[in-house]
Amino acid sequence: MRIYLDVALESLVGQEITLPDAQARHVGRVMRAREGQSLRLFDGRGGEVEALVSSVARRQVDVSIVSLHEPLPESPLRVHLGQVVSKGERMDFVVQKATELGVAEITPLYSERADVRLNDEREAKKLAHWRAVAISACEQCGRAWLPRINPPCRLSDWLEGEHGPLRWILHPGEAADSAEADVFGADVSRETSLLIGPEGGFSEAEVELARRRDFMPRTFGPRILRTETAPLVALSILQSRYGDL
Repeated sequence: MRIYLDVALESLVGQEITLPDAQARHVGRVMRAREGQSLRLFDGRGGEVEALVSSVARRQVDVSIVSLHEPLPESPLRVHLGQVVSKGERMDFVVQKATELGVAEITPLYSERADVRLNDEREAKKLAHWRAVAISACEQCGRAWLPRINPPCRLSDWLEGEHGPLRWILHPGEAADSAEADVFGADVSRETSLLIGPEGGFSEAEVELARRRDFMPRTFGPRILRTETAPLVALSILQSRYGDL
């Protein structure tokens, strides 16, 4: 059982702590943990520890931090995913699976053909929800580092930001991807930016804007992929070629 805690865990070895309410409910009521049961705690910043449940009450769970645990290594490829916000649970799916595939950063985007526009209140709630989805995915997949989930912004603003040497925009109709030399060469940063559009795709003006920012249009295979499928395919290819798959 892996549980996320937003505290610096490495400094707590040898101490007993009380779990926050949400984690206590999950451990005590959902997982029905008992005294002496082992837990793995991680802080989302690379810290991970072994712990034992020392007491379980109706509203409180105490654990003893026993020792440090060597976390799984992060991918050498740092991918920043720019994903246009989609309807329903599709964005949740993207955040969850991108986290499992080792993405380092996700920025939800608004584009010309996107159907979703969030006001300030809904945006804050969605951002908190997406961060919770990423935490849950990390708990399941074994990652000790949480991906950064940025507040939504306009596509044009995101394109004007800093991006790595490898930049892809998925756009139907372009030449299919083919094997090529390692574009990073001696660059040890291995920073990548990946741009995924909405159900209706990007407008030609948006594609041209991305081209001017050195984003290379890519198509993977003859079929048009859904907005929630495209990032999974692209991330898998990137991690296989340059990362740790």
